[in-house]
Amino acid sequence: MQSNASSRPLVGIALVIGSCLSLPFGAAIATQLFPVLGAWGVTSLRIAIAALLLVVIVRPRPRGWTREQWTAAALFGLSLAGMNGFFYAAIDRIPLGPAVAIEFLGPLILAAVLTRRLADAAWVGVALLGMALLGVDGMIGADPLDPLGVLFILIAAGFWVMYIRMSARVGAVIPGTSGLAVGLVIAAVLLLPVGVPASITVVGDGQLILLAVLTAVLSSVIPYSFELAALRLLPQRVFGVLLSLEPAFAILAGWLVLGQDATPLRLGAVALVVAASVGTTLGVRGARRRADAEARDDGDAPTVFTGPIPLPD
Repeated sequence: MQSNASSRPLVGIALVIGSCLSLPFGAAIATQLFPVLGAWGVTSLRIAIAALLLVVIVRPRPRGWTREQWTAAALFGLSLAGMNGFFYAAIDRIPLGPAVAIEFLGPLILAAVLTRRLADAAWVGVALLGMALLGVDGMIGADPLDPLGVLFILIAAGFWVMYIRMSARVGAVIPGTSGLAVGLVIAAVLLLPVGVPASITVVGDGQLILLAVLTAVLSSVIPYSFELAALRLLPQRVFGVLLSLEPAFAILAGWLVLGQDATPLRLGAVALVVAASVGTTLGVRGARRRADAEARDDGDAPTVFTGPIPLPD
């Protein structure tokens, strides 16, 4: 029991890293569908495919859910629809790396609000500096950032904060991944008005269907499943700062898939982001060791970072 409890933070960290690897590569593939389906059409199709896959795999049984569980799932679905829709609308206008950097202001601010240790706040500051460098690079580079794209990504950042909070709530009140499956179904229904034309377009085109399925798996099924599990194992403030790895992987995905250059300023920003993530990871491990040692001294089982995670008032 003690060994399992001790490994929980490390498993949570690995899940967040896996999500950060998967999501930007899915977004990079999605941009190849924008000229045919449009940003909102791709969003709707991707969410619908992800919902179908998870419903088949998970087989949720929400018939006996309480009002609290349905409310959490509905708000979770709303956050998924808004976050993904406005993110895709943004990367249709601005490069992937700067878009992810700006969007990350949402979870960074959440992490700063929730932090209770000076070290956590310091690492948030380091990550914010990295985000600022990425933003400056996008503004002074050869291609200036489209103002409407920046507005879209700021709206997506707000929905990302809502997603983090509601993902934790869903993980706390709904066992397993049923909440994620139902949340995706709700998001798919909300996006249905913009998704019908896209669905008609892809019918009979095997290449478009393959790209849409790949986008759904990489951008929805894998990252959301991983993040939902990670939020059961890590505090929200730690989860938020660990997500600072995502802009680094977004730059990598933009370079490999879309041919977007990695400038020296962007590389410097990535170094700051990685430093913040490593510092937070070490902080989690140190806190776990101290709590385990205190628990052994008291003769109790370790209690650090065990879920479900209560949300702040």
